[in-house]
Amino acid sequence: MRVVIVGATGNAGTALLRRLRTESDLEIAGVARRLPEATGVYQGVEWHAVDVGEDGAAERLTDVFRGAGAVVNLAWQIQPSHDQRRLFRTNVLGAAAVAQAALRAGVDALVQASSVGVYSPGPKCDYVTEDYPRRGVRASSYSRHKALVERMLDEVEADHPAMRVVRVRPGLIFQREAATEIARYFAGPLLPVQLLRPQRVPLIPAHPRLRLQAVHADDVADAYARIVLSDARGAYNVAAGPVLDPRLAAEIFHGVRVPVPGFALTGAAALTWWLRLQPIDAGWVHLALAAPLLWSGRATDELGWRPRHDAVSALRELVAGMAERAHAPSPPLSGDPGAPGRPAGLLRGRLPGTGNPY
Repeated sequence: MRVVIVGATGNAGTALLRRLRTESDLEIAGVARRLPEATGVYQGVEWHAVDVGEDGAAERLTDVFRGAGAVVNLAWQIQPSHDQRRLFRTNVLGAAAVAQAALRAGVDALVQASSVGVYSPGPKCDYVTEDYPRRGVRASSYSRHKALVERMLDEVEADHPAMRVVRVRPGLIFQREAATEIARYFAGPLLPVQLLRPQRVPLIPAHPRLRLQAVHADDVADAYARIVLSDARGAYNVAAGPVLDPRLAAEIFHGVRVPVPGFALTGAAALTWWLRLQPIDAGWVHLALAAPLLWSGRATDELGWRPRHDAVSALRELVAGMAERAHAPSPPLSGDPGAPGRPAGLLRGRLPGTGNPY
């Protein structure tokens, strides 16, 4: 079977390439705006350079998708956060172009990367299943985009029942190779990552709704692989335990919890983002405080999926990777010191949240 991965050079895409290499009788094609070095996991892949948000992307993707049994769309931008038009172009219009091309090419299955961010604000002491409302968190553009894409998929699913449409909704995705990327996109060049080497964080902001879930990229990739190789349809939550909260973070990083009200967290994020001191806007804090906890029972029952890594080990791996500037030879995961979000990039005038890091 031929499988096309759109956004194959990012965090989840790199892990999925690694996972699918263990399967026999698969022909793998990768789509990315900028192609990676043909080494390691990126070797032996049929590569196509396409920007999913550009004019004419659907036509170009249709040619790439012909003969594919499944298309997995992982293409997504969270930076530059100060250019919302670019993000909408890639995230929403790009997802529509991928779906349109999959229909034109007669692909059997379209698997879309969604997120916990698609859900409406929900509980932090209980878990939600895949039928929980999907209106997103209004203050977060990331969340709004995820909700718009899923609404588009609802229409595709209703109008074209012969094509399998699947949405994967994971928590935070961590792996060592994505450490430099995550530091660039979420912390920016002013984070002294070398101070993370002893894995100690002296002060941990504490709020009762700062309860989040994480999952290792390899476990997310396993879920995607099981979906591609089965007849699965619909939506699947994917997250590992335990829930990450300030109490657990203080234990892991030997820090002291400091209670902080929600308005102070969002206000600090908004001000430092506006001043270009860090790359994420207040919407990410609103999302962290509002996003519900995921129940992954459907993935376990129907796909036989179980995470091989717990959330704590995935977080430790990520933090260690940040301290060691771990990366991979692809443009999104690059260790280039001059890229946006890195100190040398700052010296070149590439302020946090500006410039296209993809």
